[in-house]
Amino acid sequence: MKSDFYFIILLISCILMVTCQSQAQGNDAFQKRGSIAETFQPLPFFEVVPLGWIKQQMQDNLKGFTGHLDSLVPDLILHDDIYGKDRLSRHTKSKDVGAITENGELQAQFLWWNSETQSNWRDGYIRSAILTMDQAHIAKAKQYILKMISTQDSDGYLGIYDKDLRYKFDNENGELWAKTTLLRGMLAWYYFTRDFAILKAIESAVSNVMVNYPAYKSHPFHSVNPDAGGLTHGLAFTDILQELWRINGKNEYRDYCLFLYKDFSEEVLNEDAQFMKLMDTTLPLKGHGVHTYEHLRSLAAAYYTSANPGLKAALKNFLVKIAPETAASGGPAGDEWIAGRKADATGRGYEYCSIHELLNSYTDLLAKTGDADFGELTEKMFFNAAQGSRNPFESSIAYLKTDNSYSMCGGLNGDTTVKTQTRYKYSPAHQDVAACCVPNAGRIAPYYVQSMWMKDSKALIATLLGPCEVETSIMGKRVNIEEQTAYPYDYKVTFIVTTHETEFDLKIRRPSWATKIIVSVEYKEDKGYISIHKRWKGEESVSIQFFPEAAVRQDINGEYFYTYGPLVLARPLQSIGIQTKTYPLKEFRDMHYRPLTMSVLEYANEGVKQTKPDRLEFSTALYNPVSKKNEPAILIPMGQTILRQVTFKPKSEDK
Repeated sequence: MKSDFYFIILLISCILMVTCQSQAQGNDAFQKRGSIAETFQPLPFFEVVPLGWIKQQMQDNLKGFTGHLDSLVPDLILHDDIYGKDRLSRHTKSKDVGAITENGELQAQFLWWNSETQSNWRDGYIRSAILTMDQAHIAKAKQYILKMISTQDSDGYLGIYDKDLRYKFDNENGELWAKTTLLRGMLAWYYFTRDFAILKAIESAVSNVMVNYPAYKSHPFHSVNPDAGGLTHGLAFTDILQELWRINGKNEYRDYCLFLYKDFSEEVLNEDAQFMKLMDTTLPLKGHGVHTYEHLRSLAAAYYTSANPGLKAALKNFLVKIAPETAASGGPAGDEWIAGRKADATGRGYEYCSIHELLNSYTDLLAKTGDADFGELTEKMFFNAAQGSRNPFESSIAYLKTDNSYSMCGGLNGDTTVKTQTRYKYSPAHQDVAACCVPNAGRIAPYYVQSMWMKDSKALIATLLGPCEVETSIMGKRVNIEEQTAYPYDYKVTFIVTTHETEFDLKIRRPSWATKIIVSVEYKEDKGYISIHKRWKGEESVSIQFFPEAAVRQDINGEYFYTYGPLVLARPLQSIGIQTKTYPLKEFRDMHYRPLTMSVLEYANEGVKQTKPDRLEFSTALYNPVSKKNEPAILIPMGQTILRQVTFKPKSEDK
């Protein structure tokens, strides 16, 4: 009953087939030995659209925090034209960046913050508007894109700095990070409109970077201060480079990924993903969680660019180091720092930003490797950690959340010793800390949807399961597939395939938890995928029934938890909500939650069963160490809870 995560990492490690550490360190890890093709081809944004509950969640987000963040924090979004007339210059001394700090000591360091707030929010907003085809929000998104294009200088510069500052840094800055967050949203708009003027603007902005930070002749990550958050966020610029390479096939974009990772690794920075730190297998992860998890895909980009065995070894080591930081729900530890301490269901929180970034890194690795296990890790995180950090009753999210959540009143499970800790609460903005997690809560579902289908030269592949529709080309022919299901809340999936006469493989990732499957047509299984080969004509359907069982597993600390299919179950705790802040928009508020009663139960080695066949509710018995008796307990999906107990320590009498 060991953790699923450890098993998956062992499989991934075998697939990577890394060379030994000493050999890797003896070679030039940044020497290009060739390049590696991605196993699967990610589909462009908007070729996959959501249906069912995922579409409804995006629509709810647009009615809630994703659609109204500009009104909730207007000073950060509407009143600061940071990409235009309010670009930062040497004369800029301070700015409202949202966080409440003493004496304003963080102001100068984090003046780039509003670019992240604005652009990450816009990215999720644009994608949600397009994927739900909300015409009012699409019109608003168009006006934003046109405004951003209008700020582009004649040399291609798009960014937040005036001419006296841009590309002239030896310390904290947001040059690459501000571009990354902006260009993601612009790429989504390009895919939607296929307006080549948008693509030209993006390519021009990237060319401007490559001219001003020439490869191997500049040091974009140089900083006299090793703690440089905006600077190191900028390594995620590899996201933009990879996307442009996928669009036009120009290897210069891919090669620049290798340069950026090399320069990042060779500077003196407090970051986990630097090459030599990854090669030290005794060194745990310590950094700011969201940086660490987003940098995973930058390293992967560098490795696939270079085919260098040293980077291959570093990638393997990185995945192994992430394993002990992963909670039962898939949530990656980082509250805000990983700090060398492993995940703990009660004592370690995970940040919503980190959930999104690790999910994005896993889907990138899913495309690169074709390894079905990355799909399983992605689903686990999205269905459990991500859903379990949303307020199921109103539009707000937890900035930090724990699997075992006994109190959400600012501090970690009721801890009040750190007076400035306010992240453990529900808010539609979290402006008192940083308005970063709410924008990412609006991005995560669109990014999940985009990765639900991929393809190779002969197959369309359902990599992540859930209600959606895909329309793309395979073998030169257009194909439409509607995936009808309520997954993960129901386990029958029907694929309605519509095409002219076309021969191709339909592949569906086979969940490892399924004890049995029934497929309506002839199929084969291959490396974690159900494969159906046939000549498709007109409209045809394929149905698959997955059979889950309630199971007991253990997390990295030996605590027990319950699962059903991809869902992690929780014992819900009754709570009382306390409104702590209101907004001009009356339907929004900040909320604390405290337990009505408190009892922490233990694992009693009792069976678990579903209470009703049509309801995701389960019953078991758990041990109460106070009464020293077993007592009945109800378990439900953790995504439906606010306060809860997810993991259960071994029965104290058995110790």
